[in-house]
Amino acid sequence: MPVETLGDAYDMGWRVSARCAAGKRTEGMYRHRECVFSARLDLATLVWTRGRAFPLSRLDSRLRCPRCGSRRVTLLYEVPPLRATAEAKR
Repeated sequence: MPVETLGDAYDMGWRVSARCAAGKRTEGMYRHRECVFSARLDLATLVWTRGRAFPLSRLDSRLRCPRCGSRRVTLLYEVPPLRATAEAKR
């Protein structure tokens, strides 16, 4: 069964982490350091705010780094082992 929505990922026990992907940048004469902020996202809150049918493929476009404000965000999905997934469905 493919996991394509937030609801599917939530039901399967996935975890989601986000990392800012903003590189070094220069604005005029000022140089800004590369942002390396990362955080684990609460999947239950994402389901509450975006809905169970929200596609995982669009999630990164809806996020913004809280530290630097960049929209360049990379997501990491952590999939639990198959045994844990089967037990969660019981």
